[in-house]
Amino acid sequence: MLMRAAVLTDFNQPMRVREVEIDEPGPGEVRVQIKASGVCGSDLKAIDGKSPVVKALPFILGHESAGIVESVGEGVTSVKPGDHVIISMSGPCGRCRKCGAGLFHLCSGPARLTAIMGGRPRVRLDGEETRRFIGIGSFAEYAVVTEPMCVKLARHADFAAACLLACGVITGVGAVLNVAKVTPGSSVLVAGCGGVGLNVIQGAVLAGATTIIAADVAEQKLKLAERFGATHTIVPADLPREVSDVVNGGVEYAFDATGAPGVLAQCFASTQPGGTTVMVGSPPAGHPVELDSALLFSSRRLMGTQGGDAAPHRDLPMLADQYLRGRLDLDGLITERLPLDQINEAVTHVRQGAVARTVIVF
Repeated sequence: MLMRAAVLTDFNQPMRVREVEIDEPGPGEVRVQIKASGVCGSDLKAIDGKSPVVKALPFILGHESAGIVESVGEGVTSVKPGDHVIISMSGPCGRCRKCGAGLFHLCSGPARLTAIMGGRPRVRLDGEETRRFIGIGSFAEYAVVTEPMCVKLARHADFAAACLLACGVITGVGAVLNVAKVTPGSSVLVAGCGGVGLNVIQGAVLAGATTIIAADVAEQKLKLAERFGATHTIVPADLPREVSDVVNGGVEYAFDATGAPGVLAQCFASTQPGGTTVMVGSPPAGHPVELDSALLFSSRRLMGTQGGDAAPHRDLPMLADQYLRGRLDLDGLITERLPLDQINEAVTHVRQGAVARTVIVF
């Protein structure tokens, strides 16, 4: 079947909307008609040639997505044509050692590892195999994914809002609930108030934190942070000192959603003894993290996370329910909705930091 897709053919260059060929779903696979796909910072890293999983071109980017099941392959039983679904970033096999321990985000099954590196060859441009980001490639009209990656969605949910659950929301909220396990009444620092950082703030609200400090160099983002639940805002100059001015001795939990070199150490120094710092944003590969080792003697913890350490079939339905109940603001995350033909404009807006989230709608 032929479809339109935004294809990256050269690093550091605009994507081009091209006509490509996509296969029928094979055994255990599902073909989804994409209805909405968010533009994520991970996509920008791939364009810049800095993604560890995008090595050879051409490539179809996009992974934060939702749509309608168009057809299913042999053996698929959990979804059927016409079902509305969120496409999860991970499709855990449920059988490997990591899945057996409940660490679905670290699945080491062969299908998951294949997906990470671009998925099975299911799309071709001018007869040439074209890989897809995380085995999805949702900057396209259709995607062929494995069955475990499809999580059913209520039919009345807005696709543009729901697609954000797949990456930005589950990463931010999951960092709070699954990784740090923020407790009610606690104090939280969130550095970086882009799409993921705003969801860390929302997660802190859901967890019952009573002091939520948002820090960002862009004042317009701090206004958004207040909308999503921040109780205090900081344009940082000396982050540990400024945080201590709000919470004497530092916060109990700190989250670095920037991925910018040096910010993680500032977050770590902003916690009180026994505090927890979570690296949510991904820094450049190979970049060292320098910490004051004396701070570790006070039982402070430094943690990382991959996609909010989510179990997709547990967490995505829960988050969708929170959205439909009005306890999770997804509509406020969407700054603009653009068609596929404006994918490069969308990328530019994300680079400029002018948006919380841009969503490509089909």
